[in-house]
Amino acid sequence: MEEEAKRGVGLGSVLPSLVFLGTPDFAVASLQKLAEREALIKLVVTQPDRPKGRGKKLSPPPVKVLSEKLNLPTYQPERIKSQSAIEKVRSCEAECAVLVAYGQLLPKQFLDGFPLGTLNVHASLLPHYRGAAPIQRAILSGAAKTGVTIMLLDAGMDTGPVLSQREIEILEEDTSGSLHDKLARVGADLLCETLEKWRAGLIQPQVQDDSLATYAPPIAKEESRLLWQLPADRLVNTIRAFDPWPGAYAFYDDKRLKCFKASLLDWQLEGKPGEVIGQMEKGLMVVGGDGKAFVIGDLQLAGQRRLSAEEFLRGHPLAAGSFLE
Repeated sequence: MEEEAKRGVGLGSVLPSLVFLGTPDFAVASLQKLAEREALIKLVVTQPDRPKGRGKKLSPPPVKVLSEKLNLPTYQPERIKSQSAIEKVRSCEAECAVLVAYGQLLPKQFLDGFPLGTLNVHASLLPHYRGAAPIQRAILSGAAKTGVTIMLLDAGMDTGPVLSQREIEILEEDTSGSLHDKLARVGADLLCETLEKWRAGLIQPQVQDDSLATYAPPIAKEESRLLWQLPADRLVNTIRAFDPWPGAYAFYDDKRLKCFKASLLDWQLEGKPGEVIGQMEKGLMVVGGDGKAFVIGDLQLAGQRRLSAEEFLRGHPLAAGSFLE
């Protein structure tokens, strides 16, 4: 009993006992919240350490860092589909599994191993934006709202029955980075609420309407290139969607220039697509493909750090009438 208390796992929690599977920063908020709620976390499963940075030094995933800080048992199989991994997880005899951006598909044999099933935290209002990049795709499409869905996993791609949802507004200043952080917090809270009600038998799963489904496939490298013939609002959404990663980019003087922190201006101009109009307090003014102006607040040349437009322009003058390509 004392050992369990030291490890931070719950002894009298109203939440079910569980195995937690997650890897990146998005999953950290959920694991932290479960620990705060004294859930009985029997095992944390995350991806193996991977080479990172210029030195290619092996680095642990964010979930592992938190799990070890919380003194939770941590397991890093190369393949969750392996028989040894499935047997390891099943030996925990947990009531359910919780999946938050783990990074591997779970086999049916795994899903069938829990009395309360496997719950997934998905960063959209399913059936909208099924897939790997729901946050970026919502911003790219100009959506006014998104949210979090807690669902039961089945063999499909985000097709399982919905247990709960919570909607949030996408603000004009939101980027994929800021929206990611909001949804991670909302998802953590909703997960704990849902687990408690699901264990108590207070939730009736709702089958998704496949006719309403939209999709959020992984981001392709070429999508982050700014195409200046597009309308200004589309260019702004592209910059917001790829802020902070991988960074929407253009070329100036044959150098790759990443663009961040964009916002629309209520101006119709005579300039050509990609033309620099000048500088204002909010940043660099550029013309979109429809003749409307927008502002780029931060800029970054390859191999250099991200700077405010004001700082950047002190060392790299972009004169009015020049063009981003």
